[in-house]
Amino acid sequence: MNTTRHCIRMSLADPDTLPKASEIINQGGIVAYPTDTLYGLGVDATNEEAIARLNELKRRTGPVSVIAADLNMVRTWVSVTSAEMETIEPYLGGATTVILPVKPGVVSKTILSDDGCLGIRIPGHSFGPNLVKQSGKPITTTSVNRTGREPLNDPDQIYEEFATEIDLLVDGGTLPASHGSKIYKYHNGKFVTIRP
Repeated sequence: MNTTRHCIRMSLADPDTLPKASEIINQGGIVAYPTDTLYGLGVDATNEEAIARLNELKRRTGPVSVIAADLNMVRTWVSVTSAEMETIEPYLGGATTVILPVKPGVVSKTILSDDGCLGIRIPGHSFGPNLVKQSGKPITTTSVNRTGREPLNDPDQIYEEFATEIDLLVDGGTLPASHGSKIYKYHNGKFVTIRP
C-alpha cells in the first residue's frame, strides 16, 4: 500500500471543490463527502476498479447504494412501471434509501444485490447530487469506516485514518451523530423496512 499521504482536503465552501471532486471521480478515485446523515465514500459506480478500491478500504464486498441527482434520473435507471414509480417517489429524498430493481448497465453488477436491485438515495445535502450531475456518473454512498467500526463524521478523524487510501476529503465540518439513512426495499408492490 502507498504510505505517502496523497489525500487532498478541500472546504465544502470552496467553489473549486465540486469540479475537483468530479475530476477525481472520473479518474477512478475515491472522494469522502458530507451528506445529510453521514460522510459518504464516493466512487464512480460504473467503474469496477474504483469499486474494488472502495471494497478494499471498507474491507467488505457486496451491494453498495448510490446517489442520484434527482427523481428524473431515478426514473431512467429503474425497472418499474410508471404507476409503481408514483408509489415509490414519496420515499425518495432526504435520509432515506430505497432498494429498487434497475436496468442493466446503470451501475457495475458488483454493487447490485443478487436479485439485480440497487439502493438509491437523493440526499437532502446538495453536494452528492451536484457531484452526480457534474461527473455524469452514479456515485456510491457508503459510510466512512471499516466494516464493523463506527462511521466517522469528523473530517479530522477521516483524514487521520484514510488519508493514504482516499483521494479527496470534502470538509463540511463535523456532522451530528447519525445511524445513516433509513433503508426500504420495494418488493411486490410493498415497502419492506431493512433499516428503520
